[in-house]
Amino acid sequence: MYAYQRQEKTQRRLHVVPQKRKKTSVVIRQPRVIKPKTNYVAQIFRLSVVFSFLALFMYFVFPTCYHRLIKQVFYPQTIKQTTENIQGMAVKNWSKPADADLYSIAYPIVNYISNDMFLNRLLLTPTIQKMHSEVTTMYHTTEMSGLKTQLNNLASQYPMIKPSIYVWEYENGKYVDINADKLYPAASIIKIPVLIRLFKSIEAKQMTIYDDMTLTSYYQSPGSGSLQYAQTGRKYSLDQLAKTMIQDSDNTSTNMLIAKVGGMDDVNIGLRDWGISKTYLRTWLPDLKGTNKTTAQDMAKLLYNLDNPGFLNINSREYIIDYLSHVKNNRLIEAGLGEGALFVHKTGDIGTMLGDAGIVYAPNGKKYIVVILASRPHNAPQGKDFIVKASNLIYKAIVG
Repeated sequence: MYAYQRQEKTQRRLHVVPQKRKKTSVVIRQPRVIKPKTNYVAQIFRLSVVFSFLALFMYFVFPTCYHRLIKQVFYPQTIKQTTENIQGMAVKNWSKPADADLYSIAYPIVNYISNDMFLNRLLLTPTIQKMHSEVTTMYHTTEMSGLKTQLNNLASQYPMIKPSIYVWEYENGKYVDINADKLYPAASIIKIPVLIRLFKSIEAKQMTIYDDMTLTSYYQSPGSGSLQYAQTGRKYSLDQLAKTMIQDSDNTSTNMLIAKVGGMDDVNIGLRDWGISKTYLRTWLPDLKGTNKTTAQDMAKLLYNLDNPGFLNINSREYIIDYLSHVKNNRLIEAGLGEGALFVHKTGDIGTMLGDAGIVYAPNGKKYIVVILASRPHNAPQGKDFIVKASNLIYKAIVG
């Protein structure tokens, strides 16, 4: 027994208890992520595309949505009034023109040698020689050299005045030409072709002289004339508007008549059809910047053809002569005429250009066309003095 117990104790001593293994933590390293460099150029490009889209949307789409949807819902009366305002206006640029004219920058030559206009844009188009022209050209014999010398001497006394003068005498076809083909601001003299275009439309049965138009605030324009202060909503016949346009040089009635005949493009197309090569209408009145242009020769040619039965019928001529013979401004060419002379004319004044164009009927039967355009410092009184004295020299040289 004792031997068995010793053996058991010996085995217990010899029994080796295995040691517990220490736990070790395994660290798993994540692969290194390399961040791509920021492409600022691409981001700027994307932002520019977004902003460009928004700008185009605000410029082109939003105004249309505003006028066609929002205003119709919240301002129906304004829409109704606007509809009345555009009566008879086939083409008109409703937006304010940008300061930078990209077309003129791309095609600068049209500003100098343009011969047509479409949608208020000067164009250079091929010239088509018509088989028959509505207007005829004055026949010229000899230039009145003595009178031309007198006028040039007078101009030398007014160095600040840059004149354009054209005189043509009916009896013998004698004439005077001083810068007569040079473009000048037309001012209110542009109302002569507007008046002729009106009666050409009447002759074409497009309207009658008894038709009327409603005055709205849209047409009312500052400058000369009293309709700018008249109550809106009143109706005026075309006869009344034409009379006011010429006799009072009213800008509001002029714009109404331009709209009635179809807009500025229609007036310009008429001028080209008639054979008036340089005159054009580019701006609604008042044209204080002088963008509407004419020449002394062009205006003389129109005045000469008032007597042309192939250009205007007798009824149109009677109306036009009546309007032009009652112009209230008699302080320019008319002030230099002799006693008893009759003058059928239209004046123009935008400050930097003063002019007068008409036909003189002298008591002794003499008859001549005279157009004087004077570029001057703004509102300089020397411009008026020059025109009056030049008119007196011309009258004495032709009538005696």
